[in-house]
Amino acid sequence: MMVEDKPVITVRPKGTHPTKQSLPNFEGISASTAGSKHLCMHLVIIPPGGKAAPHYHNGYETAIYIVQGRAETKYGPDLEHSSINEAGDFLFIPPNVPHQPVNLSDKEQVIAVVARNDPNEQESVVVVEEPKIRL
Repeated sequence: MMVEDKPVITVRPKGTHPTKQSLPNFEGISASTAGSKHLCMHLVIIPPGGKAAPHYHNGYETAIYIVQGRAETKYGPDLEHSSINEAGDFLFIPPNVPHQPVNLSDKEQVIAVVARNDPNEQESVVVVEEPKIRL
């Protein structure tokens, strides 16, 4: 087997940065940090009582591993479906599925590792309007 002369890249985030989803992220692997061609991976924090802006990833799959906490992921065209997940759970979100993670605790943060087959972490994020409450 021939090994190309390519370096192994280490990324040490220096802090969080804001996202279109309105959550703090620690950017890890992406095109801009590591020269990735087909994926990004980062750490997301949902503060106690917090939630992301409803959004989808245009054309890209998302995989999530919850490290700490308990969250509800609302999903679907009107966020009419729901999945409750906790530390140790993996989630898969297909491309173009609107979703909104919500921290179910008002005391603990949710910490999750998020990976996508998009090397440009924020460019495929499309924020959508939160559905109106139906009476």
